[in-house]
Amino acid sequence: MKAKLFYFFILATCAAILAGFSFISERDSTSSKDASKARNAPALPAKQISEYITAEGRVVAYPGAEVSVASELAGTLQKFSCTEKDSVRKGDVIAVLKADDMRASIAEAKARVAEAEADIRLARTEVKRSDDLWARHFIGRQAVDRAEQTLDAALARRENASAAVQRLQALLAKTIITAPIGGTVIARHVNQGETVSAGTVLCAIADLSKLRLEAEVDEFDSARVRLGADVSVTAEGYDGFSWRGRVEEIPDAVMQRRMRPQDPARPTDTRVLPVKIALLEAVPLKLRQRVEVRITDPSHATKDVNNKGISLEN
Repeated sequence: MKAKLFYFFILATCAAILAGFSFISERDSTSSKDASKARNAPALPAKQISEYITAEGRVVAYPGAEVSVASELAGTLQKFSCTEKDSVRKGDVIAVLKADDMRASIAEAKARVAEAEADIRLARTEVKRSDDLWARHFIGRQAVDRAEQTLDAALARRENASAAVQRLQALLAKTIITAPIGGTVIARHVNQGETVSAGTVLCAIADLSKLRLEAEVDEFDSARVRLGADVSVTAEGYDGFSWRGRVEEIPDAVMQRRMRPQDPARPTDTRVLPVKIALLEAVPLKLRQRVEVRITDPSHATKDVNNKGISLEN
């Protein structure tokens, strides 16, 4: 009985060993087939990089070509006649604040100047008389010093009154608000007769002959942008029309996107490079109008992406 059990145990062990060898052989065969398929698989197609960089932008004015005109003083607008689309020249009067009380203050300060000058004339006469009397030994030196002190005080009062006149005249000049640049009135924010506070913006003026574009290029495309690159510009509402431009300024820093993309597939929280583009021809576009730009990439290349890495072909 024991011999039969021993032979049965031997047979079971041999069967288990044979089954294990069979499993290992089948696994190695499968791995070999997978490796062969991987080696014989066709290479991934080359990924093409577009020769153009597309971005959204807007029409902006050159630095100094768009200004907001504000009042430096608080007051009531006695005159404000400019309207939108009016053409103005540098120095033209835009608005005038009521300044009756300021003119009265100037007249009062000038009267104090005249009063001080009268005191000066009297004090000089007293000083001269005191000097004569002191020279004859009719009075002491103390009386002469007092007369000179009276003259100095009168001179100081005149200087103080003259400074007050100059200060009030400078404030009066600020009640007349003039155009800092020549251009077109693009916005009007107040009306004649309104009372405004200091710093209130009255209107905006822009020189519409000095316009350019500001394109928000994705930061991942920033290395492909070059100065002098050709640009094609299109805008909604002008189907079939495009205008030529050229990259004229590339900033050294990226910023958060300020324009909300019209394409919902584009992220809104990415950083962009605000590239400035000069227009090479007259355009019918309006200030701050949204445009689509296509910047030529002079370093256009093809990237071949495969399992071995990335290679660049000119």
